[in-house]
Amino acid sequence: MGQHLVRSLSAQGNKVRALYNRNTPNNEMNSLPGISWEKHDLLDIYEVEAAMKDVTHVYHCAAIISTDPKRKEEMIHFNVESTANIVNQALEQGINKMVYISSIAALGRSEDATMEITEEEDWEESKYTSGYGLSKYLAEMEVWRGVGEGLNAAVLNPAIILGEASNWHDGSANIMKVVYKQFPFYTSGISSWVDVKDICRAAIILMQSNVANERFILSTGNYSFKDIFIMMANNLKRRAPSIKAGALISGITWRLYGLRSVLTGKASIITRESVETAQRRSHYNNEKFLRFFPDFTYTPINNTIADMSAAFLRTYDKK
Repeated sequence: MGQHLVRSLSAQGNKVRALYNRNTPNNEMNSLPGISWEKHDLLDIYEVEAAMKDVTHVYHCAAIISTDPKRKEEMIHFNVESTANIVNQALEQGINKMVYISSIAALGRSEDATMEITEEEDWEESKYTSGYGLSKYLAEMEVWRGVGEGLNAAVLNPAIILGEASNWHDGSANIMKVVYKQFPFYTSGISSWVDVKDICRAAIILMQSNVANERFILSTGNYSFKDIFIMMANNLKRRAPSIKAGALISGITWRLYGLRSVLTGKASIITRESVETAQRRSHYNNEKFLRFFPDFTYTPINNTIADMSAAFLRTYDKK
């Protein structure tokens, strides 16, 4: 997300101070016009103060994303505290506007699977709440706390993000790797999906507008995991999943992958949280952003997956 946003801002001729922590920008990112890269720890309030000095507009999309239950506390700590530090400095230094990239995971979920979820859905924590979802909800609350204290801000809640990734081992990019390895199972779950470049366009449009104190779901549409997997498999020229995985098969699968993770020391690509998400049938309503910005259009999902698959085949290490 961050790299795509930096590219978009550079292409529009903006002067940008872009932050990184562990992953040093590559040559392509370093050569982008108007971009100045700085290494900062967002958990260090003094580094956040230095990073935001003389800044007028802030795009905040830094977060730890994981379905690994072992990283739950780490995610909550980083995602919430880093956002609190940025909000505090935005208030202290009087920035003009902040756009926070949250997630649909931060929205409540209706008990009625046939009802579309909107920006007005009340948050209710349950046994199905993911660590990532909780961390993004609490981080978003820091933004709204800032709004209450005078911060000019708006929030985007993207659906599951699809697009070219610099690392195919983390986040939603992991789905492409699972399909490439011809994982045989699919679930009956439904969720919302969006192209990463659409999020960048929406974030810039929102920043440049007078709209504030609003949150927006960003979604190309609601599609089943089966449909997404099949589109990916077709583009990758791999065998599509053909076995429907109910609760029993899903439970066995995530436990086996968890055991392999223990034995190998590598993070599991399939966890209890990812399985529960893939089983859930959730529909999201994307009409609000289109009402505020009627000229905005989403990239068709088949185009997104075709581009994502081509990028995966170019860059993924198959060894």
